[in-house]
Amino acid sequence: MRVDEWHLTEDVDGFLTGAGDFLHSRPALHTLLLTVTEVLRARGASAKGADAPVFGRLEEAGDVSAAFFRTPPRRLNLTELTVDQADALAGRLSHLGHRLPGVTAVHHTAVAFAEAWGRHTGAVPVLGQRRRLYRLGTLTPPEPAPEGRSRVAGGQDQERLAEWNDDFAAAIGDADATRSAGKHAGYRRFTFWETPDGTPVSMAAVTPMVAGQVRVGSVYTPAELRGRGYASAVTTEVSRAALAGGAAEVVLFTDLANPTSNAVYQRIGYRPVADFASFDFA
Repeated sequence: MRVDEWHLTEDVDGFLTGAGDFLHSRPALHTLLLTVTEVLRARGASAKGADAPVFGRLEEAGDVSAAFFRTPPRRLNLTELTVDQADALAGRLSHLGHRLPGVTAVHHTAVAFAEAWGRHTGAVPVLGQRRRLYRLGTLTPPEPAPEGRSRVAGGQDQERLAEWNDDFAAAIGDADATRSAGKHAGYRRFTFWETPDGTPVSMAAVTPMVAGQVRVGSVYTPAELRGRGYASAVTTEVSRAALAGGAAEVVLFTDLANPTSNAVYQRIGYRPVADFASFDFA
């Protein structure tokens, strides 16, 4: 494989022109690239130099077969790669002087790139979070549902959203989530589950619909309120709203170290798609 088959750019519009059809071909597996590039496209580029986002696509025989993005200082995010493709990309990025804090991808791709990055740079990859991607099958609301109702968060809820996003990021122990905590209300829609007296007890968010898919995220219940079905209820409601809004696919990630959340989502109809892994480079 020739290294120059990887085409790099800081122009999100140009990247989507070249790689958009490929990303749309597997919207569930490509959910991170689809949603992040859509947000960046809608906002317009602002960061420059070392802080500028970087995008890449791999072209083979005229067709795009893989892609990546990175928004510094976060990890590199990859679509599925073979071992040879991962090695070629690691060599290209290291030759260009990129300094990567880590990588996130489906498990076998993350392993292949982490090992290749170590060979090219001497960095030591350290396994971080392992996550499972789920896709909604038949939505099955919890029975019995907890008392209360759902409510879309509004401007008066910004302080609570910021606090709970910080708490969520700390709870899952993910560096990239921590860097983004409390800053997502501008492009994700948050929903609370409230008790009958109007007290918020759990939250969940959804991304804008891209390529017919919506991703549920930041499902969080304060520790002292867990075990009462609030997370199941609010996840059910945001999933139902996504379907009603026309989504063909509704997906979410779970932390594989948390068997409780994995069981919760499966009970309401989510089915496994693929396992993802993150490596940090020491």
